Amino acid sequence: MTGGGATCPAKPWLSIVGLGEDGIDGLSAVARRLVSSAELVVGGRRHLELAGSLIGGRSLAWPSPIAGAMSDILAMRGRPVVVLASGDPFHYGVGDMLLRSVPADETICLPQPSSFSLAASRLGWSLQDVAPVSLHGRALEGIVRHLQPGARIIALSWDGETPGRLARLLSQRGMGESKLTVLESLGGPQERIRRATAQGFALADVVALNIVALEVVTAPGARIVTLAPGLDDSLFEHDGQLTKRDIRAVTLSSLAPQQGELLWDVGLGAGSIAIEWLLRHPSLRAIGIEESAERAARAMRNAATLGTPDLQIVQKSAPAAFDGLPAPDAIFVGGGLSDPGLLDAAWSALKPGGRIVANAVSLQSEARLIDCFQRHGGEITRLQVAKAGRAGTGNVFVWRHAAPVTQWRARKP
Repeated sequence: MTGGGATCPAKPWLSIVGLGEDGIDGLSAVARRLVSSAELVVGGRRHLELAGSLIGGRSLAWPSPIAGAMSDILAMRGRPVVVLASGDPFHYGVGDMLLRSVPADETICLPQPSSFSLAASRLGWSLQDVAPVSLHGRALEGIVRHLQPGARIIALSWDGETPGRLARLLSQRGMGESKLTVLESLGGPQERIRRATAQGFALADVVALNIVALEVVTAPGARIVTLAPGLDDSLFEHDGQLTKRDIRAVTLSSLAPQQGELLWDVGLGAGSIAIEWLLRHPSLRAIGIEESAERAARAMRNAATLGTPDLQIVQKSAPAAFDGLPAPDAIFVGGGLSDPGLLDAAWSALKPGGRIVANAVSLQSEARLIDCFQRHGGEITRLQVAKAGRAGTGNVFVWRHAAPVTQWRARKP
């Protein structure tokens, strides 16, 4: 093909074949032919055993980590290679990893129904109404953000202990009446489906290959991570260094998170800003910078409790901690403003088009924000919250004013 710089797509040489628990019986004629004619077949040991009677070339079991096999796969470029994967390779599978190194037009994918699809079909649930979650190789607490009243969740387990651990987590959060369905070895001859409540969970001998379906039932006072910014202060463990609920909601609005962005939370404290940033969308990332080991540990506990165990924490003073970190799309400065060079260092580190938000309470810190406002523009705002409180012992209430907060926000050209 000529003209316009177009090129003919390369001939596919890497086949990604989805495999179910029914093994080769569930494969199409095309998939069977691709496996039998491949010079190299890569997969988990279980996959290689299931497809063993078809494999004529060399077999390679995934090493740990599995990315270690990419050199073997790429060495075969242009020759027939098959990667065996569970169900749908592009739904929490190896497909994404493979296509980071191999162009899509050099591959062909023949998926099977994913574990999520199989589970939904057994339960009669519509997938569009279900939150699919993978706990395989991930922290259990990542499911917390999905634990909403009445929610239906399908969670891919890490091992046979995952359902019991989930049941305990639900009970601890005031959701003990939630219903769990444990679906084991879906699609194979050993398929088994069992049910229990979280507080009454006593299922034994759960096989490693399982998926858990949850129907969330919440009791009064259950610990729910709401969908709005500005979580109740009582949900955070803290020593007083906490951006309070009302100010936090305004601060999240000022930071204006967008899909896939990275936040630096400088002076992490209890971690409330970084945690709420991460809760806005699963694609968001955050690095918290905190000099105090005690506060860093406390922030990590808060992150796990509130469903954002992926918060990364750098225990080091700023701005020295900035060296070597990936450039942020947004920066929040909630502490450390006593250092006169901190804001300039943060501004320098920010990506072009990125946002910076800084909150100050003391007059000295406020003066630094005003200076940055004069040099870099943006907006500077005085925020003050008053709440009704009882006056003395009688039934008289007065306004109790919290210390005013000065907020500077700006976008870097």
